[in-house]
Amino acid sequence: MAGLRHYMGDRAQWLPAYDKIALWLTDNQCRGLLCTGNCGLGKSLICCKVLPVLLHHYCRKILTVYDAVSIGPRLQEAKSDALAVIDDLGTEPTEYINYGERHVPFNEITDEAEKRGHLLIITTNLATSTPAGQGADYPSIEARYGLRTIDRLRSITKVVKFEGTSFRH
Repeated sequence: MAGLRHYMGDRAQWLPAYDKIALWLTDNQCRGLLCTGNCGLGKSLICCKVLPVLLHHYCRKILTVYDAVSIGPRLQEAKSDALAVIDDLGTEPTEYINYGERHVPFNEITDEAEKRGHLLIITTNLATSTPAGQGADYPSIEARYGLRTIDRLRSITKVVKFEGTSFRH
């Protein structure tokens, strides 16, 4: 709560999703975090600002924070990073071309994280899967990155769904 107050002042509120993150901090079971939900609920604040400070202070671990929209040029670094935060997944171009080589950065990062046991913390406004009756255009991780990637994510992360009304209003 002190971290929230530091950044939000008197507007800081504790959401039920934060309990799940606090529980994850006590025992992450070698899994990262996949924080999903509507805009303005503190996903980026918790994952990009508060968690890096806590993990550095208490565990002497350094989290590298990547903004998804600009991750393409940093793909090799992100793939080799053992502790990474990817903020705003789904805002980046699906494909990145480097000297004629085509890459799907997030899929590659997820593959490497699973293979190497890297810890990923991800924030996104995308749902984890497409609800029954919705078309392929429904904004979900599964629709954008494929079943293979969402299956890997479910294996290597704890999914935390943020719900409520935006703090930005």
